[in-house]
Amino acid sequence: MNVTPAEKPRLSRAHLIDLLRQMLRIRRFEERCVELYTQEKIRGFLHVYIGEEAVGTGVMHGLTPDDAVVSTYREHGHALLNRIAMDRVMAEMYGKVDGCSMGRGGSMHLFDAASRFYGGNAIVGGGLPLAVGLALADKLAGRNRVTACFFGDGAAAEGVFHESLNLAALWKLPVLFVCENNLYAMGTALRISHAQTDLHRKAEALGVTAETVDGMDIVRVEAAGARLLDAIRCGEGPRFLECRTYRFRAHSMFDPELYREKAEVEEWKKQDPIPRLADWMKHSGNLHDDEFEAMERDIAAEVEQAVEYAEASEWEPESSLYEHVYREPPSSPSPPPSPELEAVDLSFREAFRLSLIEALTHDERVFMMGEDIGHYGGCYAVSRGLLEQFGPERIRDTPLSENGFTGAGVGAALGDARPIVEIMTVNFSLLAMDQIVNSAATLLHMSGGEFHVPLVIRMATGAGRQVAAQHSHSLENWYAHVPGLKVLAPGTLEDARHMLWAALQDPNPVVIFEHVLLYNREGRLEPRPEGVDISRAAIRRSGSHVSLITYGGSLPKTLEAAEALAQEGIDAEVVDLRVLRPLDTETITESVRRTHRAVIVDEGWKTGSLAGEIAAILAEHAFWNLDAPIERICTDEVPIPYARHLENAALPQVDDILAAARRATEDQP
Repeated sequence: MNVTPAEKPRLSRAHLIDLLRQMLRIRRFEERCVELYTQEKIRGFLHVYIGEEAVGTGVMHGLTPDDAVVSTYREHGHALLNRIAMDRVMAEMYGKVDGCSMGRGGSMHLFDAASRFYGGNAIVGGGLPLAVGLALADKLAGRNRVTACFFGDGAAAEGVFHESLNLAALWKLPVLFVCENNLYAMGTALRISHAQTDLHRKAEALGVTAETVDGMDIVRVEAAGARLLDAIRCGEGPRFLECRTYRFRAHSMFDPELYREKAEVEEWKKQDPIPRLADWMKHSGNLHDDEFEAMERDIAAEVEQAVEYAEASEWEPESSLYEHVYREPPSSPSPPPSPELEAVDLSFREAFRLSLIEALTHDERVFMMGEDIGHYGGCYAVSRGLLEQFGPERIRDTPLSENGFTGAGVGAALGDARPIVEIMTVNFSLLAMDQIVNSAATLLHMSGGEFHVPLVIRMATGAGRQVAAQHSHSLENWYAHVPGLKVLAPGTLEDARHMLWAALQDPNPVVIFEHVLLYNREGRLEPRPEGVDISRAAIRRSGSHVSLITYGGSLPKTLEAAEALAQEGIDAEVVDLRVLRPLDTETITESVRRTHRAVIVDEGWKTGSLAGEIAAILAEHAFWNLDAPIERICTDEVPIPYARHLENAALPQVDDILAAARRATEDQP
């Protein structure tokens, strides 16, 4: 095995046999999967680990049952090594209900909560920030556990690679980053796509102690992994292990392998880790031919039993399709622990701050992280003073790395923390959309209910402050489009004060949009000891002639318009959506059935807007109740201008609402 005396671990014969068995078990399982793929029993993408088995086997022998594993789409080996039964893995490959993810995830998304296996991830580098968050949750809770994160060389080119390693180093988190460098990101060679091909050097540049090892030599891999895990467990922070390895098969079963020569593959096969270990064991007297043959028979029987199990397993019934999109919230959520007992005059900013103080005071699992929330006090001063009150462990200033720290929030939620992630403005959330849409929103369904993400994301939204096109978006409808997310838009002081506590009681990811023009708005907060509901729209003003439907920052304008209409004899009802996903269709349609007319006020652009969705709902559910065409008042379809007069012209204004309501009611009897 070419191991120097200093590197040579003490390996018993039983241990060597176990290493060999585990590698061979992965190899034979995946070879059978390839056969089943050609028979169309397994579909979609199939990425096999053949050739790379020494990496996962060597590293994972140093993990304990309490440690967590985050993997890639090439994760079958990691799943089998992490104590997930082979029959459940095979059933998942088939897409059957008895699979480890109920057949929801398939080859690239194997999950198992009992063994703390947080899944493969089809997004290159997508698991890196999840691992950071899991480790952060452990550190905050004082648990001495490690998170091992496996990824390929292609991930080292992603921005989230640098963001995640930087956070781990900055906060000295117990993460072992394992780069399975097989020299190709799909079909693009490492030498073509990276200026620095020694990938561990990138980790070192970010402050993470790193090593490189021959990934085809399981003895070296295990020794290096054990050494790095010991350092992590001693509180020395994250470690990075680059394993130089090679995949003998195509990237996936769709890959024609036009990018490498067969001679190159054959040369690497001479270093195959399985015969390499087996031959050394036979030469040293640690393995006999009959033992190896018995091992092959046992594994073949296990593989065939797994195939039989998958074949016999049932398909998930179509009737359960909507299960695990959301986890059911508690039927009686706990009321706010410190509500105001008397009416008080305050601003929206102060109401939002009180909600944060309440959450941090009464739930030790809650912490905040985001850009400039601590020492700066928050871009909009909502978190001012919280760093001094709760300390840097719970008020965490982050680098400018939205995808990284948002993904870390997802991971921390998976680790039983209750993170509040603040994204400074909605336009910055576009950098985090990968983690919000591909991780937070999908994990519950994709894992067949194994994992849920109790995460709250706050962000400022909206225009009206003369900050031009890149800081004036209203993209609430983008997030309201995504199943698995809950989306809130507070437009009253009561909602600003109490929605956060309700969101933290919810087991699903909740995105709260705070309109920038509301922060300075002042009013009287009435006592709400019961808190607020976050599943229903609200009627803010009753009326009988027209329904004005709106949310968030447009609510004050709409209420002002309703009062002006009353002076003209038009009795307008104001519906505050409050909850943009899932929409309260019943309240919206019942209002229009009473008034027979609808005006929808939405600061988003009209094309593809939330207003368009509501109009479609009304056409489907209240068409025969309508006495006039539905009116939509939206932002003009231009990037928001800087000049005050042009910005005002582009945005919905009170006069626009009045004109639309008059048109809708002009034939009113």
